[in-house]
Amino acid sequence: MYVVESKGGAIACMLLALSFLGTWPAIVALLERRGRLPQHTYLDYTITNLLAAVIIAFTFGEMGKSKPEEPNFLIQLSQDNWPSVLFAMTGGVVLSLGNLATQYAWAFVGLSVAVVVDCSISVVIGTTMNYFLDGKINKAEILFPGVGCFLIAVFLGSAVHASNAADNKAKLLNLENGKKDGIGENAVSKFEESYANSSGNNDVENGTKKAKAGTADFLIELEDRRSIKVFGKSAFIGLGITFFAGACFSLFSPAFNLATNDQWHTLKDGVPHLSVYTAFFYFSVSCFVLALILNIAFLYRPVLNLPRSSIKSYLNDWNGRGWAFLAGFLCGFGNGLQFMGGQAAGYAAADSVQALSLVSTFWGILLFGEYRRSSRRTYILLAGMLLMFMVAAGVLMASSGHRK
Repeated sequence: MYVVESKGGAIACMLLALSFLGTWPAIVALLERRGRLPQHTYLDYTITNLLAAVIIAFTFGEMGKSKPEEPNFLIQLSQDNWPSVLFAMTGGVVLSLGNLATQYAWAFVGLSVAVVVDCSISVVIGTTMNYFLDGKINKAEILFPGVGCFLIAVFLGSAVHASNAADNKAKLLNLENGKKDGIGENAVSKFEESYANSSGNNDVENGTKKAKAGTADFLIELEDRRSIKVFGKSAFIGLGITFFAGACFSLFSPAFNLATNDQWHTLKDGVPHLSVYTAFFYFSVSCFVLALILNIAFLYRPVLNLPRSSIKSYLNDWNGRGWAFLAGFLCGFGNGLQFMGGQAAGYAAADSVQALSLVSTFWGILLFGEYRRSSRRTYILLAGMLLMFMVAAGVLMASSGHRK
């Protein structure tokens, strides 16, 4: 079994996890913006998310000779370690609920705000729990000011969403009186265009001049294309879903921490702790099972006025399936790398990968046209949110310790 032991190796795992975990939300959001049902996307995503855990378990988890105190993956499957297994599966359940809720939240509040608020809540609650579970190996005088910065970012994110929603409402109200288009880039990136050209879906953009990002016409075209219709719905719906997802995200890392380190001494004497790879396998299995049950149910009883679907329709829906599979792999490998780094440097420090929001915000602003032609107030709040978030992530990484 391969074990990350150095602080440098742990940081490398975290940085790689950051890039993976910051990119997969943009892919899922892209598919929703192109009109693919979120139930179809999430079913595809959860398949490769589990496959990533299986690949990690049979490679890193089986690497080298097995030791009594550090058994390999297959040996641990037959050991009496069910208390730790249940902690790992609990973590998978809450992560699955959080990811499921977040894909609906993106449509309401945008990729930028949703991911920042979710990650900030996760850090405020989850990092505090991990600090005490890890025996305070992180530097408290650095860690908790960083947690405070994340908390400020939560409130700024809510303010950004409220201000941007008011801006969009004003644009739509002024549409009948005409509008003046400013200078701006196309609403859809080359990445998004490549997907549109490869799919067979009817697209209001095909064969017509694209509306410029940030205009009322762009908002209307986006509403026509996307699968989740948000016009006429309260802004509090999106924020409510976002805060629920954040609460779920705050619990999965502490649960995984308990699974791998047994701080509550639930294992019998002589039973080794679950390795990161075994715990991640059980974690991903429970995540997969819950996602499968809920999304099949949502096919026939959809939420938020989405159209009904069926298993047959899902199996025949190949538009964007490759992107959904890619999103699942990125999330699966990203989570695995985060846990590998956390086991070495402390899970509180590993929560620094919540800087993934900066990557997702990059995709949201530069590629999806979020906040184009918004008010000065929105731009000031957005800049403040991102600045506070960068400071918070840097401070959190500076608190890293070393697990003995």
